Amino acid sequence: MSADPNKLAIFVTSPQNMRHVVGIANAAEKAGKQPMIFFTFKSIHLTKDPRFKALAENCGEENIAICADSYTCEGYDSAADIPAGLSAKQMRTQAFHGALLDECSKYIVL
Repeated sequence: MSADPNKLAIFVTSPQNMRHVVGIANAAEKAGKQPMIFFTFKSIHLTKDPRFKALAENCGEENIAICADSYTCEGYDSAADIPAGLSAKQMRTQAFHGALLDECSKYIVL
């Protein structure tokens, strides 16, 4: 698979960057690009931010996911406490991150 020039990967690790995640995703869409977002490490706490649900719904099920292991490690229940705006399918592994690297021509880490 070759990288798609119309897709932007956003890899989120820090819990302080929600404003930037939302801003970059919105800017990408305005530019005609599809943001694909993966939350991992401490950034999974951003799933409790009131802006998360709208971001998840805007991206769509195939384009946003969180690391289920990080979610569990931070004290959340990845089966019983799926964040608002996500489905169980979006509780993923680092393999989703690998797919982003392969699928998206541009990549940013926050």
